[in-house]
Amino acid sequence: MKKTLALLLALCLVLSVCSLGTAYAEESEKPVVYFTDDISPEGLVAIYETLNWKPNGPVAVKLSTGESPDSNYLRPELIQDLVQKVNGTIVECNTAYAGARSATAEHYQAAEDRGYTAIADFQILDEYGSMELPVTGGTRLKGNLVGAHFGDYGSYIVLSHFKGHSMAGYGGAIKNASIGLASAMGKVRIHSGGTSDTHWHDELQLEFLEAMAEAAKSVCDNLGDQVVFINVMNRISIDCDCDPHPEEPDIHDIGILASTDPVALDQACLDLVSKAEGNEKLLWRIDDRQGLHTLEHAEEIGLGSRSYTLVDIGESAN
Repeated sequence: MKKTLALLLALCLVLSVCSLGTAYAEESEKPVVYFTDDISPEGLVAIYETLNWKPNGPVAVKLSTGESPDSNYLRPELIQDLVQKVNGTIVECNTAYAGARSATAEHYQAAEDRGYTAIADFQILDEYGSMELPVTGGTRLKGNLVGAHFGDYGSYIVLSHFKGHSMAGYGGAIKNASIGLASAMGKVRIHSGGTSDTHWHDELQLEFLEAMAEAAKSVCDNLGDQVVFINVMNRISIDCDCDPHPEEPDIHDIGILASTDPVALDQACLDLVSKAEGNEKLLWRIDDRQGLHTLEHAEEIGLGSRSYTLVDIGESAN
């Protein structure tokens, strides 16, 4: 009897250890999203360094220059230390709608007016047209048109201001890697759900969201481990930086998040928004534009994971 009881106890212990080991393995397999509430030049550099990423070749820092001085674009004084640390070139593409950044000369002027050219080299990637990246596993796109100068850089930091968006619901890492890196013609292709390079189809909402996820996947497939993603959650308006007169934010600044997985990163930002005071307007916009479908499709085609482990680098340092 004693031997049987001892064997049963031993078996329970083994099963318990195995169960814990499996749970730990499952947790450790989730992509990590790093977080800091320090929205400062130092905080931005710290979270970048936490990624322990080693870029190869020239580094492009992709951001949005903002449609006007009133837009909530990332200010040069916030990003300067990071951009200069990696000896990066700030890159953008022209817009597909009429405005201050639809033509190359005016877009360069906008970058100068915002103060970006004072802190780093700056380049419009589609100044001389487009190049096409293949899309694998997609249902909307077979190819993604990015700026012709996309291949001039060996590594990319996709540095995004997280906010709402009138068409996508929200804008974060996936939007910046897809619409943001698409040439003007490529933007039309994505917005039309892959049905046209010349005509913008606003009515094809789900097709647009899926094409956006597929375009981002083509970028990640091309770059492999030579791309990382950082989202800055400050000035979180329901309106995009492409809006020249965005609505004032109802949500307090939250922090900076970073990951090698753009799906996990955007999901973590949305989860933080869901807990934030004053989130009603932004949550309505995301729901109204079916913004979560971008993440659903992105995970389905293998761009990344909506499950993640959030690591507060401030807590881990203490």
